[in-house]
Amino acid sequence: MDALEDYTGHVEPGGPAARRTLDALTITKISVGPMDNNAYLLVCRATNEALLVDAANDPERLSDLIGHDDDRPSLRTILTTHQHPDHWQALGAVAGAHGANTIAHELDAGPLPVPPDRLVSHGDTVPVGECVLEVIHLRGHTPGSVALLYRDSAGHGHLFTGDSLFPGGPGRTTNPTEFTSLMDDLEARVFGELPDDTWFYPGHGDDSTLGAERPKLGEWRERGW
Repeated sequence: MDALEDYTGHVEPGGPAARRTLDALTITKISVGPMDNNAYLLVCRATNEALLVDAANDPERLSDLIGHDDDRPSLRTILTTHQHPDHWQALGAVAGAHGANTIAHELDAGPLPVPPDRLVSHGDTVPVGECVLEVIHLRGHTPGSVALLYRDSAGHGHLFTGDSLFPGGPGRTTNPTEFTSLMDDLEARVFGELPDDTWFYPGHGDDSTLGAERPKLGEWRERGW
């Protein structure tokens, strides 16, 4: 599969993937399925071990993303950011084809098509070869939604937010209590902890930075759910 190396955070449904190369990790983004879901393949450059964030749809397309040559990455782990079906349609097929372990938060594990091999909580870490991802539990869009944070060698953050944070606002919630919970977690655990240059990668659509979104936090609160 073609992968554009000039990474901007934008991918098109049915189009090529986009790859960002960091010192120790590559991040390859692709759009899959009828709901334009983003899936992210993270590959440790030292070990060629890989983690997939959200096997959302199109298992053949995701397998093409991983590759078919002998030097393709070894997919060790699939993390599902939350329980909504558009984020796990290909989970069983991709995990079975590659022998990958599956990970999710306990509160969102029940609806998944395969029981997670590992349950994670806020503050846990998930390895990708020699790289380490930090789990951030963001309650509101679903009870067990999680984000994953990778800090590169220069100290810059790369945050995979699922459907909890998008350019322009938090993810969808269904009542004021869930909305308040999500905003509280975003402000305390994301915007309150991470700097403006943190780049985030959402479950749908284009990427953004925390600095671009931070001035809108008050507006989001006022807008409500």
